[in-house]
Amino acid sequence: MTIERRFDISLIASLALKEKQIQQNYRPIIAVHKWFARRPGTLFRGLLLSEFAADRRLDEAYFSGQDFKGRVVADPFMGGGTPLIEANRVGCDVIGADINPMSAWIVNEEIEHLDHDAYRKASSRLVSHLQEKVGDLYVTDCPTYGDKNVPVKYFLWVKTLPCEKCAHSIDLFPGYLIADDTRHPLNVLACGHCGELNEVADLKKLGRCTHCKSNLQVSGPAHRGRCDCPECGHTNSFPRKKSGPLGHRLFGIEYYNSIRKAEHKGRFFKKPDKKDLKRVAEAERQLAALRTKYIPDDDIPAGDETTRLHRWGYDKYADLFNARQLLGLELSCRHIAAVKDQRLKHALATNLSDLLRYQNMLCRYDTMALKSLDIFSVHGFPVGLVQCESNLVGFTNGNGGNVGSGGWTNIIDKYAKAKKYCDAPFEIQHVGSRKVQVPVAGEWIGEQREGSRSRSVTIHCESSADLNLPAGSLDAVFTDPPYFANVQYAELMDFCFTWLRKLVGPNVEGFDRKSTRAVDELTVNATEGRDLAHFTEGLARVYAAMARALKPGAPLAFTYHHNRIEAYQAIGVAILDAGLTCSASLPCPAEMGGSIHIHNTVSSIVDTVFVCRSNGEVRRGHLISSLADLTRVVRDDIGQLRIAGVKVTAGDMRCIIFGHLTRMAVWNLRAKWDASVPTDSKLEKVGRALEALGPYQEIIGSFTSAWAAPIAPPTHNLPPFFMDERDAVAF
Repeated sequence: MTIERRFDISLIASLALKEKQIQQNYRPIIAVHKWFARRPGTLFRGLLLSEFAADRRLDEAYFSGQDFKGRVVADPFMGGGTPLIEANRVGCDVIGADINPMSAWIVNEEIEHLDHDAYRKASSRLVSHLQEKVGDLYVTDCPTYGDKNVPVKYFLWVKTLPCEKCAHSIDLFPGYLIADDTRHPLNVLACGHCGELNEVADLKKLGRCTHCKSNLQVSGPAHRGRCDCPECGHTNSFPRKKSGPLGHRLFGIEYYNSIRKAEHKGRFFKKPDKKDLKRVAEAERQLAALRTKYIPDDDIPAGDETTRLHRWGYDKYADLFNARQLLGLELSCRHIAAVKDQRLKHALATNLSDLLRYQNMLCRYDTMALKSLDIFSVHGFPVGLVQCESNLVGFTNGNGGNVGSGGWTNIIDKYAKAKKYCDAPFEIQHVGSRKVQVPVAGEWIGEQREGSRSRSVTIHCESSADLNLPAGSLDAVFTDPPYFANVQYAELMDFCFTWLRKLVGPNVEGFDRKSTRAVDELTVNATEGRDLAHFTEGLARVYAAMARALKPGAPLAFTYHHNRIEAYQAIGVAILDAGLTCSASLPCPAEMGGSIHIHNTVSSIVDTVFVCRSNGEVRRGHLISSLADLTRVVRDDIGQLRIAGVKVTAGDMRCIIFGHLTRMAVWNLRAKWDASVPTDSKLEKVGRALEALGPYQEIIGSFTSAWAAPIAPPTHNLPPFFMDERDAVAF
C-alpha cells in the first residue's frame, strides 16, 4: 500500500501541468507517431515510484535512476503506450495489449532499438530522392524581391462549388482573413473580387484592394452551408453528397526567402502566379502517368466520425488528398518499400504514416499561429472551407532548423529525437524561471542494450479480456482506458492504417485486417450500436482479467475523466465486477487547457486516478458519509492542485467530485455486490449509490455557488497520504 501513502499530488500535478503544455519537450518519445489524448508520462512515473520505490520519498526518487528488476507491469489499454514506456524505463518487465493494430505498431516502434546512424543515412537518402523527383513542385518566385525558386511553406486552397443555376465556380470563403497581426506586422486579406493578397493595419478600416480597387472585406460569402453566386445571385447549398467532394482552388502561398529574411519584416505571402498553377497541373499530369501501387483504394466505412466525410462527398480515403500530395506519398512509399533493412523500413514507414496527418486536404491554416493544423488537431475529421497544403519534402533554415510543419524533414527530425531519448531519458526540472534538463542515469527504454540486463517486453494486438495471464503474475496494472464516448480511435486511425498496411504488408500482427475497427472496441458508437452497456461489460471483462492476474493487494490504477455521470456508473460496475475496492481517487492534470478540443469548453483538464486493490487500506478521513465530508476532501484536493499551479475550473471540480462519489459508491456496494445480475441493473444500482449524498446536480450546484469563496490550505500535508497508521481502515 504505497501509492495511497506516498503519492504527492502537488508534486506530480506540478510536473504534469508543465509537461502537458509542451509534451514533446518533456517526453520526446511521443513524436514517434501521433496517438490521441496521451496522459502525462510524469503522472505514471509518479505512480510507479510511489508503488515500488518504498524506501525513498517521492520527491527524492523522482529525479534519480531506478531499476525495478523482476517487477511485472501490464497495461490492458496501451494506446500510445505511456504507462508501458514509463514502466519499461524504470526496469520493469511489461505486458501491453490493445485491440487496435495501430497501437501495437506504434508501441513496438517506440520501444524497439534503432541504429541512429543507419536511420540518419536512410532518411537522408529518402529526402534526397524526393527532392530530386518532386522538389521543383514546392518552389515559387518571390514577387517582392524578384528571387526565383524559393521554397514554399504552405499552399492555401479554398473549396469551390459550381452554381446550380449558371454553373459559375463559386469560392466558398467563410472569411477573407489569411493571417492576423499577432505574428505578422499586418493583417493579410484576400480580395473577394480579384484574389490579390492585401496587408492592412486595422481590420476596422480595410480600405480598397491595391490591385483592383474593390472594397476589402473580412467576412466571406459562405455561411452555414449556403453561399450566393456572385454572377447570378442564386443561393446555393453545400455540401452536395451525391456530387462527390467539392473542388479546390489555389488562392494563396506562404513561402520562405532565406536570402531576404533578415531585411524583411514578417512572413512572405503571395497570390499564386501562372508558374505556380502550372506546377499544380504538372503534379496532376505526373500522377496520372503513374501506375500507382500504394495509394489506398479503400472505401471510407460509415461511422460516428466518418459519416461527416460522407456528407461532404468523400467516399474513399484517397479522396482526402490532392494530386501533388498523392504523387509525393506514392513516391515515398516506393522508396521505403525498397529499403532492405527491415528495422529501417519500419521506421520510415512509421514516419510516412505520421506524415499523413499533415499531407491531406483536411488540414487548416491557423491565421494567428501561421502554421498548418494537422487533421487530428481536433479528435475528429474537421471539414473546413479553407485548406492548407504543407511542403511534402520540407526544408531547413540556415541554422539547420526546420521551417514550417508537415514535411519529411520535420517528421524525421522529431522521430530521431524521440529515439535518442530512449537511449538517454531525462526529466525537466524547473529552477526558478529556468528549465534544466536532468539526465537520469541508469534508465533507458527498450528490450536490451549493450552492457545492461535485458527486459521482457510483450505486446499483443487483441482484447485484453482474452489474454491468458497466470494468476498472481502481475505486480501492478497501470492504464488509461477509453473514456466512454470521447474519441473514436479506430475511425481516426484507419486514416493512417489504410496506407501503412499497404506498405508493410499483412504479416504484421493485426495488419491482415482491412480496418482497425473491432467488434469489441470499447467506445460508445451509435453507428456500430455500441451503447453504455457494451462499454461497461467490456471494461468489466478486462478489469476482471487483470484482477485475476494481479498479486494479492497489487494495484490496478487508471486515469479517467468525463463530463457525464453515466460514464462513472460504468467505472463503478467494472471495479466491482472485478472484485476490487477503490482505495484512493487522486486528481492530476492530464490535458492541455489550450487544446482545440478543450479550450473555451466546459471540459476538464484534470483526471481522477482511481487506485484499486483486492485488499489493502483506505484513509479514514476519506470515507465520506455527508456533503460536509465531501466538501472537506474536495477542497483539500483543490488546495493541492493550486499549490501545483493549476487554475482549477468548474469542469475540473466536477470531475474531482465525480471521482470521490465513484470511489464511495464502490466502497458502499462492495460487500453485497452480485456480478451476475444484468448490466442495466448494475448500472442502476451504482447510479443510486452515486447519489447517496443527494442528486449530483445539486452537489455540483452547491460547489459552484461557493466557487468564489477562497480555498483554504489542505488539511493535511502530502506526502505521506496517510497521516499515520491510526488513520488507515483495512479492507
